[in-house]
Amino acid sequence: MTFLQAVVLGLVQGLTEFLPISSTAHLRIVPALFGWHFGYNNGSNDPGAAFTAIVQLGTMVAIVVYFWRELLHVAAAWIRGLFNREFRGALEYRFGWYLILATIPVGVFGLIFRHQIETGARNLWLIAVALIVLALVLLAAELVGRRVREEEEINTTDAVVIGTAQALALIPGVSRSGATITAGLFRGLTREAAARFSFLLSVPAVVLSGVFEAVRISGKPGPGAGLTGVAVVIAFVVGLASIHWLMRWLGHHSTYIFVIYRIVLGLLLIGLLAGGVVEATN
Repeated sequence: MTFLQAVVLGLVQGLTEFLPISSTAHLRIVPALFGWHFGYNNGSNDPGAAFTAIVQLGTMVAIVVYFWRELLHVAAAWIRGLFNREFRGALEYRFGWYLILATIPVGVFGLIFRHQIETGARNLWLIAVALIVLALVLLAAELVGRRVREEEEINTTDAVVIGTAQALALIPGVSRSGATITAGLFRGLTREAAARFSFLLSVPAVVLSGVFEAVRISGKPGPGAGLTGVAVVIAFVVGLASIHWLMRWLGHHSTYIFVIYRIVLGLLLIGLLAGGVVEATN
């Protein structure tokens, strides 16, 4: 991996992590379009699931910085509630349990299907189909979702449904934020409430995934700590701006623009694959 490639992949991660368009898909598609090949991954144009998981730590830090007050209140209330019953009625205490409960599915399925996620699931044909399918599901959520429930009305059922949806994002192309925001809309949450819970929920999932991959690939061939660090820092800076923009956008707009983008990108990718311009696995 070169310095330029690390910069571009960091930009891609930061721009696409929080938008419901799948950062993992874009980290696969961009190198394939440019014809990049990574020696540390047997000459493949796939930067790898491990690199993807680690660079996502940059955007995770962006979430922590953007939502630090809310995260601090949730953590403090949850810890207090464990030792003092008086705090257990607080919304922040319940939120702590909701985030833990909603993280369980992605952790379980991530371990069970770890091998498939790192190999066959990163096939560009599968990514193209996933882009289009989730776009249609998101469109349905926009059409039937009542969008009347605010963040403080989130309950245990919401946590289970949204957490299960997050596990679907293990398939590249689905989009973690796309799946969780879609589930939130189906549950009647407002766009802003669905997005906020989606972003808060990403913290434990991304941390666990990134730390797991960092430990697992320790000592193995890779892009190097320096270039990975460049990608992580850029992902953090761009991701912070991306969160700010999306939260403002969802306050006054629908997600139709992302539905259209996903369908167009999916169809374009299918065309490139069918024409032999890019290879599904390389």
